[in-house]
Amino acid sequence: MSYKDIKEDVLRRITSGQWPPGHLMPSELELCDEYGSARATVNRALRELADEGVLDRKRKSGTRVRRAPLRQARFDIPLTRLEIEGRGAAYRYALVARDLCLAPDWLRARMALGAGVKVLHLTCMHYADGAPFQHEDRWINLAALPQAEDSDFTETGPNEWLVETIPFSDVEIGFGAVVADAALAEFMGCTTGEALFQTERSTWFDGQPVTFVRLCFQAGYRMTTRY
Repeated sequence: MSYKDIKEDVLRRITSGQWPPGHLMPSELELCDEYGSARATVNRALRELADEGVLDRKRKSGTRVRRAPLRQARFDIPLTRLEIEGRGAAYRYALVARDLCLAPDWLRARMALGAGVKVLHLTCMHYADGAPFQHEDRWINLAALPQAEDSDFTETGPNEWLVETIPFSDVEIGFGAVVADAALAEFMGCTTGEALFQTERSTWFDGQPVTFVRLCFQAGYRMTTRY
């Protein structure tokens, strides 16, 4: 079954009362057996229903039908290439630096990583019509994605690679302003001390940390939400 078929069947069970508000749903593995589908397919169906406020998903405590539908602010974060091309600009990507190392203490604390975990650290730049658009500072957990160590990110950015390689079951996103230091100002073509818009995003799949990224955008960047 496709994820759309699974999603439709789960909604049918909820609306028919088979799975009433507060009901603890079967685990992903049980649903995989029932629907004869891969876990990633089941996960996508449940994730979309959770995003739409129908289900409440929590690590280690399972998935329940919400007692009341939840309306959420939803942030549209497209692939950078598609965002730039959607503005009618020419997209260019550059891999600035690549480093294989042990996860630093701050990242271990942020992502709940164990000691001695190896990570891939990538620094990337994205350009719109040749002008700096986004600075990407990304860390990939090689315990979750060991194939990333041998992947070539010189032509395609890690964000597109991750979207094609692994789904996510949980995500945390933070928004704020950052003061550009000398290194960031050089990348972004701005003055040192200028305030830039920054997002931080952490993703997990099935309880395992996958990636943490800091994205800094060109001065004047504006992000919109849909509610």
